[in-house]
Amino acid sequence: MGRVPTVSDVLRISEIFGPTIQGEGALIGVPTVFVRTGGCDFRCVWCDSLHAVNSEYRHTWAPMSAVDVMAEIRRLSGGVPLTVTLSGGNPAIQPMGDLIEMGRAEGYGFAIETQGSVARDWFAQLDMLVLSPKPPSSEMETDWAILQDCIDAAKDAPTVLKIVVFDEADYAYARDVAARHPDLPIYLQPGNHTPPPPEDDSATVDQDGIDARMRWLVDRVIADHWHAARVLPQLHVMLWGNKRGV
Repeated sequence: MGRVPTVSDVLRISEIFGPTIQGEGALIGVPTVFVRTGGCDFRCVWCDSLHAVNSEYRHTWAPMSAVDVMAEIRRLSGGVPLTVTLSGGNPAIQPMGDLIEMGRAEGYGFAIETQGSVARDWFAQLDMLVLSPKPPSSEMETDWAILQDCIDAAKDAPTVLKIVVFDEADYAYARDVAARHPDLPIYLQPGNHTPPPPEDDSATVDQDGIDARMRWLVDRVIADHWHAARVLPQLHVMLWGNKRGV
């Protein structure tokens, strides 16, 4: 018989959706089921998923076991293994180890997107650890020691950096992160300055403004001969704007 789950094993789930495509970073375009957890230890001023962050929405987060989450992933994917992305909020504050172990035994791959503020030993079970430390425009602070702990916890699991860039200060921050971790691939994306309010995913996106920021970002990278950086859009924003569940 398996281990009896405890209260600490319960996952707080904001939403599970897909399959759709991963819209950003190293896995852009890859068919994916998203498991979005509820709760976060950060409060970025431009957060685009406040419904999964702010505690006032915690009544919408479903308490689920790893078995229940895996059953929903299996249902959505039709039982055909694919990539599962754990996002949030900050999924690293949740006990994801059992879910990852269960899913990988069935052939599913697991990636996580986290700011690198909490290190977990189950990072080593991932197929990809995406660390997205938050730049100055977020009004959050980076604990460089904990970010390193996250990298160390991943061991041999592929690890990449993803930095959102709004302005020159964010760009300088991204250069600093890359200098601290020159062995890690780094992906840059222009920030969405028109994120949706938590209760309305139909808020209009200023795609022209985002595209202009991306052109500026490309020009900065090329001018600096920063050939190791990969500049990518948020593909899901280009296709669906601020709509949730896609």
